[in-house]
Amino acid sequence: MHISSLPGGYSSGSFGKEALEFVDFLKNCGFSYWQVLPFCMVDECNSPYKSYSSFGGNPYFVDLPSLKEKGLITDSELSEYKQMTPYSCEFVRLYHTRFDILLKASKRAPDRNKIESYIEERPYIKQFCEFMALKKANKEKAWNEWDNYDIDADILFMWKFIQYEFFTQWEKVKNYANKKGIKIIGDIPIYSAFDSSDVWGNKDYYMLDEKGYPSEVAGVPPDYFSKDGQLWGNPLYNWSKMKEDGYKWWMDRLNHMFSLFDGVRIDHFRGFETYWSIPGNAKTAKEGQWIKGPGKDFIDKIKEIQGENLIIAEDLGVITKEVEELVEYSGFPGMKVLQFGFLGDDDNPHMMHNYKRNSVAYTGTHDNNTLLGYVWELSDVQRRNLLSYCGYESTDWDKGYHSIIRELFTSHAALVILPIQDLLGYGSDTRLNIPGKASGNWQFRVSKEQINTIEKEKYRRLNHLYKRGML
Repeated sequence: MHISSLPGGYSSGSFGKEALEFVDFLKNCGFSYWQVLPFCMVDECNSPYKSYSSFGGNPYFVDLPSLKEKGLITDSELSEYKQMTPYSCEFVRLYHTRFDILLKASKRAPDRNKIESYIEERPYIKQFCEFMALKKANKEKAWNEWDNYDIDADILFMWKFIQYEFFTQWEKVKNYANKKGIKIIGDIPIYSAFDSSDVWGNKDYYMLDEKGYPSEVAGVPPDYFSKDGQLWGNPLYNWSKMKEDGYKWWMDRLNHMFSLFDGVRIDHFRGFETYWSIPGNAKTAKEGQWIKGPGKDFIDKIKEIQGENLIIAEDLGVITKEVEELVEYSGFPGMKVLQFGFLGDDDNPHMMHNYKRNSVAYTGTHDNNTLLGYVWELSDVQRRNLLSYCGYESTDWDKGYHSIIRELFTSHAALVILPIQDLLGYGSDTRLNIPGKASGNWQFRVSKEQINTIEKEKYRRLNHLYKRGML
């Protein structure tokens, strides 16, 4: 479950008391891992996979009641930001109003020197703050269109304040989780957004033309999710240039993530073996071609700094023998998705009897339908096959939902992860993301009352029976 989906009273989930209460819920269910989505800022479609920084934190996650407790905002000011609904992220309202209150709070911060020192010790966060202040000074234009380099000191400090609060608030949540025996898994989008401090501050690491525009961009070819493929538009890395300094930017990024989480999922892992390169002026992803990635040399560098951190290789999509060999070489567990196992008659790797021990199994990811929505939309034959596979033979199929989850728990996969919607048994109307769809994604939230309907004893029993939580 993403932070934005947490309960709370101010338009988005945050690092407030509700995050601590969710940790308590996980503990009471016998779970031992909480996987989140990227912590960076969202784009115009509210996606956290295309951001202004790979290092910076999402301002919407800064908990407003915590700022009130510190005397940085008043009761009356806080009341103005009460949400209209607890069931959906209010992104439009957040975009237009959240920075007003954060600016006020930053101007009242008594420990400015402490904040300045904190940011100074973190060069990529400092770079991000300067980038955002410059965007404001240039009416939010992309960095390659800037002509004003006079930064408003209040705006710059606001961004430093936001980042300080973001990371110090999160540190409290993570420490609380770890003390309760809960580990946190973060998420690393493989690519950077063009209009980001990543590209602005490290241009040599990206495939850009003489005017600073991307000459080659990222995406994936046509697949299960999209007949035209997905044209992500992120500038591709200049891997040969990155290799010259031992992939320093990537290693710094991973170390940053390891400081925030107990493990990470690396998105689109196959891109390190071969990646889909699309001309910068292409209209669809169909126009791309496969290019060789950095491969084992890059993986060796990751393993040098990995330490005790869990790394999950997101090895979904068009997977070749070479990609499988790279995942095997890395030693990182790959991903298995139950929903991919029953769409045809083949005995494919996503059927539960084929799961390897060194894998992480999901009912679905943030890009999939909910489990209930998926089962509902299967053909009668496919649904019957799935339920029979899971030992449920009754024709009253809607009561077989739990048998599917139980079957996943019995698999050989070392770790099993369920989206919060699947714990709740919710349908496709609560789906988090539909790839290729520009609007209406990433909005799902739960209320405290909804979480309280989940049968904690049932999941405690499953975790105990199948020795989950012992990875």
